[in-house]
Amino acid sequence: MPKNLVPLLAAAALGIAACLAAPSARAVEVRAGVLRVDYPTLLPISRYDARPEDLDFAGAVLADEDNATTGSFLGHTYKTENAAVPPEGALEALDTMLADGIRYVVVDAQAVELLALADRAAEAGALVLNASAPDVALRGAECRANLLHVAPSFAMKADAVAQFAIWKKWPRWLLVSGSNPEDRALAEAYRRAAKKFGAKIVEEREFEDTGGARRTDTGHALVQRQLPTFLQRAKDHDVLIAADATDYFAAYLPYHLWTPRPVMGSAGLRPVTMHGAHEAWGATQFQTRFEKLARRHVTEADYNTWLALRVLGEAVTRTGSDDPAEIESYILSDAFELAAFKGQKVTFRDWNGQLRQPILLYDDRITVSVSPQEGFLHQVSPLDTLGLDRPESDCTAFQ
Repeated sequence: MPKNLVPLLAAAALGIAACLAAPSARAVEVRAGVLRVDYPTLLPISRYDARPEDLDFAGAVLADEDNATTGSFLGHTYKTENAAVPPEGALEALDTMLADGIRYVVVDAQAVELLALADRAAEAGALVLNASAPDVALRGAECRANLLHVAPSFAMKADAVAQFAIWKKWPRWLLVSGSNPEDRALAEAYRRAAKKFGAKIVEEREFEDTGGARRTDTGHALVQRQLPTFLQRAKDHDVLIAADATDYFAAYLPYHLWTPRPVMGSAGLRPVTMHGAHEAWGATQFQTRFEKLARRHVTEADYNTWLALRVLGEAVTRTGSDDPAEIESYILSDAFELAAFKGQKVTFRDWNGQLRQPILLYDDRITVSVSPQEGFLHQVSPLDTLGLDRPESDCTAFQ
């Protein structure tokens, strides 16, 4: 069989299977928006971390193509509008989308703007999918009934790191965090993870963010000089856990420690949803398609946006509906599942709208491991060992 026929036959088989599983086909036009809020930032520590102009949006284009593969068999069409705005323009951009009839919005924004956008969208009966904000409170007391979380929380990522450290028999941690509010929130997630899985934080230290350009002599050179002495005389530990959500100092920790130890968390071995070298479970074809489209490697933001729109596409395929209330009800039901190149189907927690998904542990070259780790059991799903389990969540919006 000619090799170029294989993808076509696979797509046809997928479409036929979807037709058989879906309700009676009717024409459905699914219009979604991707809203990226751009904040003032310093230059990244490394030129490799430069922010692509099409961040998020490239993932949306690929998702529309993937959704159309099945949708073409069912009479479903997909179109996504993109907007990149500063924080003060976020609500206006959302209002433009809502006025244009868009009722599904994928948002890449921080918690304050995300909540304001979700509340405004709720007034129009629109569904918001969080593609980036990791704050635990968004899955707890600050949850919203129309807000689903594709991005993992700080708690999920911290638990993923903690499980690997315990599996490696590295229970004694030196926790080093930044001084910004986001850094401290991430540090709290690691404290919770240590308690949850039986690790011991032998000492904590906070590295103060004094500003600076980071890539200039007054930035990275100063940090590199400070770190070895900053870490002198630390209590005996197996691993250093870095909590640097604002990306100020953690990248300099490997090879600048006073006592040589593995680094995990915000540097060294990092928890991510996806990276450009991940090839297991069919991810190679995802990577090659994305790279052909965007002419670069995929980022977490691209993958999260792609996944959010694929969640929408799968729900539309299975329900045959474009009604946000019906779509959300199906997404949160036991019937929903989606392949995501993670080795198992991903699903949603019906108590706080969080997507269950494995977390890749990445060393900037390969996938070293994937959490949840073997041996960490749960009465419902091992994926619920990552992040807030039902008894731990104080979200009431979904009740």
